[in-house]
Amino acid sequence: MQTWAPSEALIYTIGLVVALILTATSFWVANTSLLWEGGVGLGLAVLAIAQMGIHLVFFLHLTTGADSTNNILALAFGLLIVFVVVVGSMWIVSDLNQNMLMPSAGPMSMRPQH
Repeated sequence: MQTWAPSEALIYTIGLVVALILTATSFWVANTSLLWEGGVGLGLAVLAIAQMGIHLVFFLHLTTGADSTNNILALAFGLLIVFVVVVGSMWIVSDLNQNMLMPSAGPMSMRPQH
């Protein structure tokens, strides 16, 4: 018994159509007034994560099979590095911002005495 396997062109076409639908939905969410204003950011984040999932599955062919274990580990390591760089940069900038603030009643507000 032979199992039916979709062709590469069909897989790429399905991925393209779903990605275009998600992109159009993202533009609609960003420009509509029908949604609660506070939920627009959350909606865009959800659509962005779905878009990443579509790209990983349909275009990069990441699956749960044994043959893509190394690819998944490489992706996880890459995400870890990006997370460390982004969070570390935010931590450093926040710390520098806090340490570089001028005191409000410091030496700049004192008048020179003659």
